[in-house]
Amino acid sequence: MSTLYLVATPIGNLEDISARALRVLREVNLIAAEDTRHSGKLLKHFEIQTKLTSYYDHNKSQKLEKVLAALDNGDVALISDAGTPGLNDPGYLLVRAALEAGHKVSPIPGPSAPIAALVASGLPTDKFLYMGYLPRKSHERQQFIKAVADHSYTLIFLESPHRLQPALEDLHKVLGPRQAAVASELTKMYEDIQRGTLDELSAYFENEPARGEFTLVVSGASQEKGRWSKAQLLNWLQDELNDDAKPSSLARQLAKDSGWPRREVYDLITELQKDQKES
Repeated sequence: MSTLYLVATPIGNLEDISARALRVLREVNLIAAEDTRHSGKLLKHFEIQTKLTSYYDHNKSQKLEKVLAALDNGDVALISDAGTPGLNDPGYLLVRAALEAGHKVSPIPGPSAPIAALVASGLPTDKFLYMGYLPRKSHERQQFIKAVADHSYTLIFLESPHRLQPALEDLHKVLGPRQAAVASELTKMYEDIQRGTLDELSAYFENEPARGEFTLVVSGASQEKGRWSKAQLLNWLQDELNDDAKPSSLARQLAKDSGWPRREVYDLITELQKDQKES
């Protein structure tokens, strides 16, 4: 059976492509690319004349069978716009289908923005959790972040430039002043990695134009639970508190999670519920 090669391509600097990747791209019968115009420039630069076809999120259903048919007649390479295919693109569907059809799947490793940002962040790299793009809307984004807030793993997110600053605000609101790094234009001339606490980074990008795609690396939760700040406690209550909540039982559980005395939490709950009723 033929082989489907998953070929990592440069995320910026063309010198990062491997000799093996270039050889495979020249030898396969077909290259399936996320954007043929973008990938066509890469192939032209390296004088690769292999036939190119598109395979991306909006045409994956129509193209899947065509790519599988091509695999029946010879080897195929899958590439993304930049980096390692199969991350945040429909590559996994093709991989699964190729395996089910009895083909071999072989990765050609190389550039990856999440891994590059992680190792340069200055944060722990022994355990990490890659979460892809954050949700677009603030409420959904906060819920998404809360789902991983207690993990001790270093967290990795992707974000677009026009949503970067609101995303940093929401990360700070949910996670507090954790250490983080924001990376953009990796391996390019204007490569930039900003490091600091989430509130510092949010303030920085409030006045700094955001360009390019961003990778956010955020430290995980401390194994030793410390006391929440008052701002964190109030933010949690304002987001989650409702009229049906029983102050006593909620205060007991929240005191355990936040490190605050149960009586102080109880007083805050009753005060907020009173304000909610009056408004």
